[in-house]
Amino acid sequence: MDTRKKLNTWRLVAAALLTPLLIGAPANAEGLVDQIKERGEIVVGTEAAFEPFEFMKDGKIVGYNKDILDYVVEKLGVNLNQLDLPFQGLLPGLLAKKFDLVATSTSINAERAAKYAYTRPVGTAMVMVLARADDDSINTLKDLNGKVVATQLASVAQPKLEDFEGELKSEGGSGFGETKLFTSFPETHVALASSQVDAIAIPSPTAGVLMKKVPDTFKVIGPISDPAYLAWVLRPDNGDLRDFINAAIGEMADNGKLKELQMKWFGFEMETPASGYLPEGAR
Repeated sequence: MDTRKKLNTWRLVAAALLTPLLIGAPANAEGLVDQIKERGEIVVGTEAAFEPFEFMKDGKIVGYNKDILDYVVEKLGVNLNQLDLPFQGLLPGLLAKKFDLVATSTSINAERAAKYAYTRPVGTAMVMVLARADDDSINTLKDLNGKVVATQLASVAQPKLEDFEGELKSEGGSGFGETKLFTSFPETHVALASSQVDAIAIPSPTAGVLMKKVPDTFKVIGPISDPAYLAWVLRPDNGDLRDFINAAIGEMADNGKLKELQMKWFGFEMETPASGYLPEGAR
């Protein structure tokens, strides 16, 4: 074979080898929304232990966020694979790409916003302290000095509770007798009712539901934080999915569906702004 024929042969071989790579390039470059539509399923991580946002009923995940999620998934035109997992594993699992989205109520703060991407808010909450209704030793927040107080591990309430204990000490108090951390908020409810702890710090929407269910069991002592926005969480490089979700939530806000769901699950309307909710440096 002469030199010219050899060159032509190698060109054909090279072209044959490169063709699959060139075909595959657009598929690798497509966004997460396209990938989800191609596979026909979105995988979502949730902690179904935050009533009325998301909780288990008759073996199924229900709640305010589930109704919003169903709206989003319907617009995507895919099946929903929703996993119920402890909150502590949701954000690490997201970064490990075990799911496409964390659709559980997660507070927006600067530390998380520097590492993860938030959707627009779906609601608001502040951290409230509850005690047993028959405990006459706790009537104000200052009465928590020397008491055993509980909250959920790695939740927004934990740092707020730590900050509040610091305030008690700065005012000359002893601080808490002990801080107990549980895997979920419902576990703190049981611990308080059974006198394992003296008080609990939980989000205000959950406190509202709890007070309606068992009004004679607990009493509200007061808030230990300002209101915070709650949102869903994605990986920072999945901006296309965030934009899709934000557009769906915006559509629900405009057509009245979001207000309808808030009245259904909470009995009041919450602020869910389309802008100005992210801290400086957010991704």
